[in-house]
Amino acid sequence: MNNNNMKVALITGASTGIGLATAKALKQARYRVFGTSRRSLAENSDGITMLVCDVTNETSVQNMVAEVLQQTGRIDLLVNNAGIGLLAGAEESSTAQAQALFEVNVFGITRVTNAVLPTMRQQKQGRIINMSSILGLIPAPYNALYSATKHAVEGYSESLDHELRPFGIRVVLVEPAMTQTAFEENITRPDQPLAIYDSVRTVVETVMRDGVSTGDAPEVVAETVVKAATATTPKRRYTAGKLACQLRFFRRFLPEEILDKNLRKSFKLPV
Repeated sequence: MNNNNMKVALITGASTGIGLATAKALKQARYRVFGTSRRSLAENSDGITMLVCDVTNETSVQNMVAEVLQQTGRIDLLVNNAGIGLLAGAEESSTAQAQALFEVNVFGITRVTNAVLPTMRQQKQGRIINMSSILGLIPAPYNALYSATKHAVEGYSESLDHELRPFGIRVVLVEPAMTQTAFEENITRPDQPLAIYDSVRTVVETVMRDGVSTGDAPEVVAETVVKAATATTPKRRYTAGKLACQLRFFRRFLPEEILDKNLRKSFKLPV
């Protein structure tokens, strides 16, 4: 298929993990794919065009989108995947650290979304997929601020979807659970650690690492993104993987007291 006849997909945070797997899956689904990373990378062997973009920088975002439009003239699909993690007790992070987390996970999404919307409105069609997390639906200890960013993404995405439907644009959420990536290896630690939390935080980190090691492959999430991207009438949210589906079910149907006890047991906390 000629590049001029292919739909154009833009994926932030596409150098590794879920982002890279999603880029490859969309390429297989016959999209012309552009990915972003914070550092310069060569176009990979799968034909994915990589561009430099820092989602916390307005100029960087605008320049990246302008480059895609210069090459293609359109953007049909935006996957907001760039994100960072934080494992810390809520009071162990300074306001500055919390703001830095929101700059990437929330405001990074709004910057890139705002940059592509004029083009999608002009096209009278487009789809935006925001990478949330099952922690956008359920709590998790030592993830208060990270979970807060994902709850923010959920509320933003649902509201935005209602605003954009008159323009032929849909906004959907993808919610992975534990995924086999290096995400936890690169997770941010508290900048104001308190010794009183050390022992329990270490237990929670071990639980999370064990969960990641046996979690879904990034390709599972990527397949879900493709499903959300190509659905004629998309659902509001797509859970990615068996665990995410189970947790969503539990959140919806289990009594709050039972869910609370099970969650604490899962993280090896006193019930």
